[in-house]
Amino acid sequence: MEGGSLHILMLPWFAFGHLLPFLELAKSLARKGHRISFLSTPRNVARLPAIPPPLTPFINFIEIPLPQIERLPENAEATIDLPSADLRPYLSKAFDTFERKLSDLIQNKQIASLDCILFDYAAHWVPNIAVKFGVPCAFFSIFNAAFFSFLGPPSALMGGAGARKKAEELTQLPPWIPFPSTIVFRSFDAPQMFNAAVPDASGVSEMYRAGKSIQGCQIVLIRSCKELEPEWLQLLGHLSEKPIVPVGLLPPSIEQGQHAALEWLDKQGRGSTVYVAFGSEVKLSAAQVKEIAVGLELSGLHFVWALRAGSVPAGLVESIKEQGRGLLCMDWVPQIRILAHPSIGGFLTHAGWSSVVEGLAFGLAMVLLPMIIDQGLIARKLVEKGFGVEVFRKEDGSFTGDEIAKSLRFAMVEDEGKVLREKAKECRNLFGDEKLHDFYVSESIQHLKRLVEAGLSV
Repeated sequence: MEGGSLHILMLPWFAFGHLLPFLELAKSLARKGHRISFLSTPRNVARLPAIPPPLTPFINFIEIPLPQIERLPENAEATIDLPSADLRPYLSKAFDTFERKLSDLIQNKQIASLDCILFDYAAHWVPNIAVKFGVPCAFFSIFNAAFFSFLGPPSALMGGAGARKKAEELTQLPPWIPFPSTIVFRSFDAPQMFNAAVPDASGVSEMYRAGKSIQGCQIVLIRSCKELEPEWLQLLGHLSEKPIVPVGLLPPSIEQGQHAALEWLDKQGRGSTVYVAFGSEVKLSAAQVKEIAVGLELSGLHFVWALRAGSVPAGLVESIKEQGRGLLCMDWVPQIRILAHPSIGGFLTHAGWSSVVEGLAFGLAMVLLPMIIDQGLIARKLVEKGFGVEVFRKEDGSFTGDEIAKSLRFAMVEDEGKVLREKAKECRNLFGDEKLHDFYVSESIQHLKRLVEAGLSV
């Protein structure tokens, strides 16, 4: 096998915050000559960025249509298509139909000479398929090690030993974390995470899926590196009783093409402008959008704000035009090119792991307004390391424009934020080090090869 190429099947969950890191890893593996079969739905594949031409022979997209599921809107194939988070379990139900479809594809030799399956947390049934066909499987976590370590061993995720009995327990360090840390949920983000442990309309809970995936795989690949969180990676290995293999941070490559935002940024001063974006999963309320707009106005800073058309309240476009300091983008934006632009000095973000990696790869001061799932823990981790500032919120999670402005000015212009800005700039050396992260990908390939050679005995 030494030097030989692998054929790897990849199965990400139907959310672009998952599809895109899986695709980044697929491209990194393809650059090293490995073949990828990437399984998703037609609409999801159509919305992925184009694969660079030299890599197209190595990446094969397998498109499987979703069945019509009761309560799931027509053409909803990813979380971004759902009008409300309440409908997510029905997308999970549709995703679970891939269990039978994947099994049939392997059984009927439509996916031939498969060496390994690399799967996401939601596909908790993949290990059973892997055993059935004698194919090793690896769980690829797009979440970092601190998040999964905080949640605990698989038994805690699956409702057994270590499972929290009430949401308040998520606001304290659990007994299995043996070192001091500020990485805990707050009163406003703990209930949502606690609810992820409750079985939903798909038949199981989100947490159960993750626990079962870790329990059933042979190794865990994780979007992280030892330079960033060595203690958490070690702890996760201990808690999961699995080999934990960091694949690096998969730093972004800059996409080509022109956009009005880039031309607008060319006219701004160096480091003078903040980029504002909340990812593909977060659905901001009208009240939240209004407070962010007030905060941007009060900050006095120039800004580029990527905001989905459906979230724009009446009068916002006119008000931003009148101020003359900002640009509102309601269609697709080339986020990486914007973050890389010399006029951008800060990033107001929901603290999704991909956005954090992208922002710190360019050394930007991070202003953090976490909204869902792991984002609160990521925000606290960055604050603990001195890489960012988290916007102050009330007990109920609400925030004011005044607090947004205060955090933006601290991170980008005030003398008190100078240390933060310097630390963020230094982050380029770690988050943007392509050689280092390429080394991690090479190392993870060696782990996968050993896994394939050993079969299912690992």
